[in-house]
Amino acid sequence: MPAEGSGPMVKVQIWGSLKDAFDGESEIEVEARNLRQLVEALEQRFPGIGEEFADQISVAIDGKLYNDNWFQPIAPESEVVVLPRISGG
Repeated sequence: MPAEGSGPMVKVQIWGSLKDAFDGESEIEVEARNLRQLVEALEQRFPGIGEEFADQISVAIDGKLYNDNWFQPIAPESEVVVLPRISGG
């Protein structure tokens, strides 16, 4: 049963090599209203994954990458994708 004040359910797609960190799952559903709640929900379900967001994981919401904008809203119908962070210069 959802906790008081919890967010809407959003579908999260897991891309590429990150599936291993998410127990092989390619899509999961979590409660989240913003990027911070998404990371917290993923950390709760997959302990240790929150640390990966610091430098190895990016989140795309409706086609735009977000790494550090913790209060970026996520609508229930948003396309949310977790993917390896792209680095380079």
